[in-house]
Amino acid sequence: MTPYSDRSRTEAAASAADAPDEGLRRTLGVDRRRFLSTCTAVAAGAVAAPVFGAAPALAHDRDRNHDHGPGRGQVLVPPDKRGIILYTVRDATARDPLASDLPSGFREVFRQLARHGYRQVEFAGYNQHANAPGGAGLESVAGARMLRSWLDEYGLRAQGNHGFIPSSWPLTTADLDTFKKHLEIANILGMDHMGTGGDPTGSSYRADWDVAADKWNALGEIARREGIKLYTHNHDAAYGFLLDGGPLDDQGRPTRSSGIRKLEYFLKITDPRLVWLEMDVFWAHVAQYKFHTYTAHDGSTRRNVFDPAGLVVRHNRRYPLFHAKDGVVSTTNGMGYDMVPFGTGVIDYTTFFSRVGQRNYHNPMVEDDNSPSATDPAQSLREAKISYDNLAALRARRR
Repeated sequence: MTPYSDRSRTEAAASAADAPDEGLRRTLGVDRRRFLSTCTAVAAGAVAAPVFGAAPALAHDRDRNHDHGPGRGQVLVPPDKRGIILYTVRDATARDPLASDLPSGFREVFRQLARHGYRQVEFAGYNQHANAPGGAGLESVAGARMLRSWLDEYGLRAQGNHGFIPSSWPLTTADLDTFKKHLEIANILGMDHMGTGGDPTGSSYRADWDVAADKWNALGEIARREGIKLYTHNHDAAYGFLLDGGPLDDQGRPTRSSGIRKLEYFLKITDPRLVWLEMDVFWAHVAQYKFHTYTAHDGSTRRNVFDPAGLVVRHNRRYPLFHAKDGVVSTTNGMGYDMVPFGTGVIDYTTFFSRVGQRNYHNPMVEDDNSPSATDPAQSLREAKISYDNLAALRARRR
């Protein structure tokens, strides 16, 4: 794997704070579309010259080495740790560049995210619109090299991917080969981590989590040999209570709980050198809302309110990534929250990041599943800017 410190970057000569923001729309018209069409045709042979000419003045320089503002506490998320999962702007990477003047395809989206200030991205697959430079599918060695060249061009680092985790166990030859291909892609892109968007298992039963742990330990060992940390991502159900005792049902399965949560048990029985986690802070708070009582082995009802930050503190090095996703209170959807752009909701990220600490270790990735809009095609990238600004503004409270 090429060390991150060795990668070649294009650094801006002027501060982005002093550069005018050209906005999300441009008026490149027919010439731009002809250029993109040409890029698509020749991409297999070489990476074309930059669409936009000279390197942009990136917001990175504005934030470098500014840990304190007047009368403010320490920055909670350092500039080089501010990331976004590309699922948030999936409509932009999937947009047809021949039909829109908005950023479209990976290369243009990388450029726009860099202008916003982001330094890291987490992939959610490697597909884009067929008319974008490189074509539709970049899930290959050649595609990864092209993506890496664009990341380097705009000073971005790939920090993870919600990609392929084999469904088979024991592993089939085909699944193992595909998994190894994805590890190779991850190394080309310069990732330290590779993961999945799903839970290790959807089951509530201890026996199924035991099987999942065996599988993830094996996959994690394969990933470690390739220099990659393998991680799993949570939804709310994974922080529900494990069924591990009490009377058995008619299929011989336990019906009651010791009070340990599923992912807490997973952390206990997986090798900390091989298996890592990405906490989705939004879904962890949904779990806090939903899963606060359980039926103990003796049949009594007991209360145990989930503390997301507390779990991270107890296993801090095993949570190298977060999904920084915000919400407003909802009393009607059964989850307790409706998703909104980061920093516009009620989840207390100042307290969360202050409690978990290790700000130079964790990698928060902004996410909002609802950013793409059927009626406002500029919305997702606009909200990505709002989320970045709110992430960058987080400061520890002064005591």
